[in-house]
Amino acid sequence: MKEEQRLLLLHSSSLFSPPQGVKLSYGTAGFRADASILKSTVHRVGILAALRSLKTQSVVGLMITASHNKVTDNGVKIVDPSGRMLTQEWEPFADQLANAQTPEAFLSLITEFVEKEKIPLDGVQSAEILLGRDTRPSGESLLEAAKQGISSILGAIALDLGILTAPQLHWMVRARNKGMKATEPAYFEQISSSFRCLVDLIPNETKSSKMDNTVVVDGADGVGGEKLEVLKTMLTSLVIEVRNTGKGGGILNDGVGADYVQKEKVVPRGFCSNDVGLRCASLDGDADRLVYFLVPTNSSRKIDLIDGDKILSLFALFIKEQLSILTKKGTENLNNNSHARLGVIQTAYANGASTDYLKQLGLEVIFTPTGVKHLHEKAAQFDIGIYFEANGHGTILFSESWLSWLEARNNELGFASEGSEQQKAALRLLSVSKLINQAVGDALSCLLLVEVVLQHKGWSIHKWNELYQDLPSRQLKVKVVDRTAVATTNAETVAISPPGIQEAIDAETAKYPRGRCFIRPSGTEDVIRVYAEASTQEAADSLAGSVAKIVDRFLGFSSSQR
Repeated sequence: MKEEQRLLLLHSSSLFSPPQGVKLSYGTAGFRADASILKSTVHRVGILAALRSLKTQSVVGLMITASHNKVTDNGVKIVDPSGRMLTQEWEPFADQLANAQTPEAFLSLITEFVEKEKIPLDGVQSAEILLGRDTRPSGESLLEAAKQGISSILGAIALDLGILTAPQLHWMVRARNKGMKATEPAYFEQISSSFRCLVDLIPNETKSSKMDNTVVVDGADGVGGEKLEVLKTMLTSLVIEVRNTGKGGGILNDGVGADYVQKEKVVPRGFCSNDVGLRCASLDGDADRLVYFLVPTNSSRKIDLIDGDKILSLFALFIKEQLSILTKKGTENLNNNSHARLGVIQTAYANGASTDYLKQLGLEVIFTPTGVKHLHEKAAQFDIGIYFEANGHGTILFSESWLSWLEARNNELGFASEGSEQQKAALRLLSVSKLINQAVGDALSCLLLVEVVLQHKGWSIHKWNELYQDLPSRQLKVKVVDRTAVATTNAETVAISPPGIQEAIDAETAKYPRGRCFIRPSGTEDVIRVYAEASTQEAADSLAGSVAKIVDRFLGFSSSQR
């Protein structure tokens, strides 16, 4: 390392003291904490982002957001060149860097890592980092800390893109590294033009049906509501009414947002009995999650929730239908690529009724451990991979090779049978691949895809909600001495330790009609999470309670005293 570089890093890190008595950990969402203690961490992540850019010789992103957390929190995460999250291999180094207590210890970590990773830290290679932040008041000063971190690496340049949704930044990083225009207007233009193309391809028989084309959206008083106000002006045949835009004095994520709506199953602030029967949706704080809901006819605040599982089912049904049209009889001479391998990816938390429905459609359903990284990775192994979590985070991935085949096939069809049903199906699938954000779950693009698929099928939100009836479920947490005593396999659905616990769970579950139950250790605290499903709410509650007692018997504080 050059002396100039060494001195720059020492000086820069001496300006930001790490928080005392706090150990931060880089998880799926990056670092998150109370905003008041994050300056040093964000500064160091700026340095880490510059190193990542030098290592990959590509543009990377740095996003300042805490998604669905309360407004006084904030966070920071790195976006890899693919538009995905930071590679897991770098997470332990991120932890070490954030928690180093002195400038000397910090410099020593960087020196060692740069040598190990063979990162060219000579000032000759350039690095470029795209920066974004959400609407939190703390974002501006944290962004400055990130810029100072980046500028302490020779050859590194920060490009401040201002206030963005997290998925917009992911999209822009991916676009930039693919040689495409990577600006906010380009993002809006791509998703709005793809939406308009799909609207033009709606079958005539459903175009004539009098379907309500209005959706009322809870913007969580965050960045998503603000951006949706811009996007809605670019759309035809869809009316979007945005509430909780952040402009009316409402507090971010306070009684609003997809996380609140999905967990509490009640109407968000700004919605009331006047909204009975309307198609309503809710974004989360940084607009990477989306759920829909119906306000019930009675005076209760409870809602009918249409969660990520139902969004997944709608998308999977639509794509399966288009693939069937594309490969219908009379196309036997097509090569094997015509039969795309379509995979649906869920975690064990997906409602069992949704999994049953997807399997009844003849779809291949794969389970992964909890966490977007696992889902995304598995979805990328298919020609078309669709993943969603019940919380409303998910997307659709199309393989480059299959898209190339589809482009060629569309051109063939345009030449041989323009305007045929097969060509329309090819155009719809191409438009979906451009509308959906293939880097990460994106509430804005998913909202548009839901809306156009409902219009295509001529479905109301009620008809969509009736695809299947969710099985009642219950989630509990059990405090334990040591959460690492539980090890799981088979996508976290089977406990292999401690010995005997799975057999006890199985025996209990067998007592309940349509019973399903699993346990898994929390990633952050000494608790074991219990998930139970059964044919009635009382049964689900009872099963969860019984299994919680089993966990306590094997692992609770009383078990440690025997």
